[in-house]
Amino acid sequence: MAMETLLLLVLSIGLLSLVVAAYLVWKILRHPTGTPKMVEISEAIREGAEAFLKRQYQTIAMLAIVLAAIIYLGYSYLGQPKTAETTAIAFIFGAFSSAVAGIVGMLVSVRANIKAAAGASKSMPEALDMALKGGAVTGIVIVALSLIGITSLYILFGANPQETPFLIVGYAFGASFVALFAQLGGGIYTKAADVGADLVGKVEAGIPEDDPRNPAVIADLVGDNVGDCAGRGADLFESTAAENIGAMILGVALFPVFGMNGVIFPLVARSFGLIASIVGIFAVKAKGHENPMSALNRGYYVALILSAILFGVAVMWLLGNIWFFYAGLVGIATSLAFVYVTQYYTEKKYRPVQDIVKASETGAATNIITGLSVAMETTGPTMVIISAALMAAYWFGSNSGVAGGGLYGTAVATMGMLATAAYILAMDTFGPITDNAGGIVTMANAPQDVRKRTDELDAVGNTTKALTKGYAVGSAALAAFLLFSAYMSEVAKLSGKIFEVVNLAKVDVFVGALLGAMLVFVFSGLVMRAVGKTAEYMIAEVRRQFKNKGILAGKVKPNYARCVDITAQGALRNMVLPGLLAVAFPVLVGLLLKAEAVAALLMSSTIAGILMATMMNNGGGAWDNAKKYLEEHGAKGTEAHKAAVVGDTVGDPFKDAAGPSLHVLIKLLNTLALVLVPLFI
Repeated sequence: MAMETLLLLVLSIGLLSLVVAAYLVWKILRHPTGTPKMVEISEAIREGAEAFLKRQYQTIAMLAIVLAAIIYLGYSYLGQPKTAETTAIAFIFGAFSSAVAGIVGMLVSVRANIKAAAGASKSMPEALDMALKGGAVTGIVIVALSLIGITSLYILFGANPQETPFLIVGYAFGASFVALFAQLGGGIYTKAADVGADLVGKVEAGIPEDDPRNPAVIADLVGDNVGDCAGRGADLFESTAAENIGAMILGVALFPVFGMNGVIFPLVARSFGLIASIVGIFAVKAKGHENPMSALNRGYYVALILSAILFGVAVMWLLGNIWFFYAGLVGIATSLAFVYVTQYYTEKKYRPVQDIVKASETGAATNIITGLSVAMETTGPTMVIISAALMAAYWFGSNSGVAGGGLYGTAVATMGMLATAAYILAMDTFGPITDNAGGIVTMANAPQDVRKRTDELDAVGNTTKALTKGYAVGSAALAAFLLFSAYMSEVAKLSGKIFEVVNLAKVDVFVGALLGAMLVFVFSGLVMRAVGKTAEYMIAEVRRQFKNKGILAGKVKPNYARCVDITAQGALRNMVLPGLLAVAFPVLVGLLLKAEAVAALLMSSTIAGILMATMMNNGGGAWDNAKKYLEEHGAKGTEAHKAAVVGDTVGDPFKDAAGPSLHVLIKLLNTLALVLVPLFI
C-alpha cells in the first residue's frame, strides 16, 4: 500500500479516536453531580488545579521557547539552516502537544471526580463507570494526539521520506521536555500537600484522612490531579512519541528490505493498539457486588488479546515476516509480566506489604528499614524481565533472515509493549479520580455506605496507579535501548565512521559513564529535597491555622485557598533546578567530552535510572498499602498506624515525585542526545 494511504489511515484512526473521547466527555457531563456540598468541594478542587496548571505551563512555555531558540541557533551555527528550522518547529509542536495532552487529562479528571462521587451514592458499578470513563478520555486523547502529531509532521516534512524521521526527532524532545517539568511540578505539588496533610492532620492532630477540618485537604486533592493526571499524561504522551520516532529511525536502516513499510509500521501498529484499547474500555461492565479490579482486569485482557491479533495483522501486512510478530508478542507478554510483578510487591495481600505491616508494630524505624528492603528487592524480577524481553526480541529479529533484524526486533517488542498504552493510561487516571471522589464524599459527610464504596474504589485506584508506574518503567527501559540504538546510528551516519562499540577503557568515555549514573542520583536527591522544602511550607501553614481552636472544633472553616497557593508557589519554584540540570548536564558532557562519552552517559543513566525508578515506585506503593491495610483492620490511632503513616510519607515522594520523574529523565536524555548529535561530533 502507498505510503500516503498508510499515513492517512493512521491520521483517520487518530481523529476518530478523538471523536470517541468527545463522546465519553459528553456522557460524563450528562451524569448527575450529587449534593450542593459535594459540588462546592469539587469546584474548589477544580479551581485550585486549573490555577496551578495555568501558572505551571506559563513557566514551562518560557523555558521551551528559550530552548527552541538555542536549538535553532546551534544548528544555524553548524551551517544547517533547514535542519535548524525543522527541528525547532518539531520541538515546539512536540512541547505544545505534550502540554495539551496533560491539560486535557486534568480538565476531565476534575469534572469526573464529582460524577464518580455522585455515582457512589447509588451503586459501585455506576461510580466505577464514571471513573473509568474519565480515565479513558485521558488515555485515548494522549495516544491519539501522539499519532496525529507525528503523522502530520511526517506529511509536512516528507519531501525525503527516509530523512524525515531524523528531522522530526525534535517532536519527541519537545514532548520529553514538557513532560519532565509537568511531572516534576505536579509531583512536587501533590506530595508536599500529601505529606503536610498527613503529618500534621493524622499524626499530630489525630484526625482522619480527608477530614474537612484539615486546611491542607483541598491542596491534597488538587495534587492528585496535577501530579497523577496532568503529570502522568504528559509522561506517557512523551513515551509513545519518543518510541514511535525511535522505531521509525531504526526502520530507515532496513529500507532496502521493507521500503517505507518498515518506517511507517510503528505508526500503524500504535493506531491498531488504540483501537484495541478503546474496545477494552467499552468492555468494562461491573456486575453488582463484583470486585472493581476484576472488571478492570477483564477489560485489560480484552484489550491485550485484541491488540495481539491486530499486531499480527499489521506485521504480516507491512513486514510479511512472522518472526517480527513473535518479537511483538514478547513486548505484549512483558507488559503483562510487569503488571503481575507490580501487583505482587504493592498489593496488600502479598508477602512484601505484609512484611511492612508487621514491621510497623515495632515503630517507624523498622517500618522504613523493611520498606527500603522491599523497594530494593523489587529491582530483581524487574531487571530479569527487561533483560529477558530484550534478549528474546533480539533473537526473534535475528532469526527473521533480515540483516539488522535483531535491533528492529527490539523496536517491534517496544511497540508491542505499548500496544495497550491507552487502556493502561485509563486505569492510571482512574486512580486520582476515585481518590478525589473519596475526599469529596468524606468532606460532604455522605452516608457510611457511600464512603465504603469510594474506599474500595480508592484501594483499586492505588493498585492501578502502581501498575502504570511499573508499566512506564518497563516501557522506558525498552524505549531507552531503542533510542540509544538510534543515537548510535545517527553518530555513525554523521561522522562517516562505524560506531558500534562504546569503549569504557577510554578515560573520557569512562568519565561520561560515571557522570551519567551520578546524574540519576543527584536528580533524585534534588526532587526529594524539593518535596521536603515545599512540604515544610505546608506544615508550617497547617500548624499556624490549627492554633485557632475553632478549626479543630469544627466551628471555624479552614483557609483551604491559602494552602493551595503556598504549595503551588513552592512546587513551581523548586521544580526549576532539577529540570534545568537534566537538560544542561548532558549538553555540557557532549560539548566537552564528545559523542562517545555521551553514549556512555546514556548507557549508565539508563541502567541507574531504571533501577532507581523501580525501587522508588514499588517501594512507595508498598508503604502506602501497608498503611491502608492497618486502617482497614481497625488500627487507626495505634502506634503501628503512626509508624505506617511515617513510612507512607517517606514513600510518597518516592512513588509520586522522584520515581515517575526518572521515567521521563531517561527518555529526555536520549531524545536530547539524538537532537544535538551534530554538536557532539
